[in-house]
Amino acid sequence: MAEKPNLARTLRWLKARPWIQAGFLVVWLEPYMFRFCGPVFHCYACPLATFACPIGIIANFSYFHLIPFMAIGTILVVGAAVGAVICGWVCPFGFLQDLAARVRTPKLRLPYWAGYTRYAVLVGLVLLVPFFLGESHPLFICRVCPAGALEGAVPNVVKSAIAGTAIAWPSAAKFVILGAFLVGMFFVWRPWCTLFCPLGAIYGLSNHLSVFFLKFHPNRCTDCLACRNMCHYGASPGKRANDPRCIRCLECTRCGAIEVASVLKPKA
Repeated sequence: MAEKPNLARTLRWLKARPWIQAGFLVVWLEPYMFRFCGPVFHCYACPLATFACPIGIIANFSYFHLIPFMAIGTILVVGAAVGAVICGWVCPFGFLQDLAARVRTPKLRLPYWAGYTRYAVLVGLVLLVPFFLGESHPLFICRVCPAGALEGAVPNVVKSAIAGTAIAWPSAAKFVILGAFLVGMFFVWRPWCTLFCPLGAIYGLSNHLSVFFLKFHPNRCTDCLACRNMCHYGASPGKRANDPRCIRCLECTRCGAIEVASVLKPKA
């Protein structure tokens, strides 16, 4: 009999999700907080950013052949606690894509295997390229990152143009990637998160191990496939409730057969 109250509570949280994302955006842009590594994908080059991007830190430390214990520790602690909830509820770059998705355009659903490209970006552009080829290589993650282009390069170009000073133009490749991303996010659900985000790849792996997770109840399932249709990211929540592609937006919990659970909650 506790199912309906639990579902009602979840629905209230889902309605509040955009406001929660907007609230966290203020946190990530707060210029007066102490500066340390943040748990979200957010470029430190942004004129207002206080928190350093963990992916940028890892890539730069890889270039120096050092281990970034603070960045790795931050990711592991957050991932072990909530998994990809960071992606669905906290990340400012994800919030931007969610806003674009509200525009009513035809949306392309990507195949399940497409999510593996995130691991190629993580291993290749974040770790191997800086380690072996250096920070100046054109495939270094920060040189092709659309977040860096949108949050850092574009504002700095505008600022320099207004001030009348010399403009440090980003590379043509960075502008092309940014343009493709800005167009793509109107036609693909979270294209960066689904296809390229190396931080989301890490958090996705922690979905199976985190303190909070999604629990599927077969006895409540009616095989209506509603949960699969609610998921825009290629996962099948009824089969893989904690799929690595899941960003834990929790939309699939509307069906009632999937709910948020915790290892801290005693088993009935």
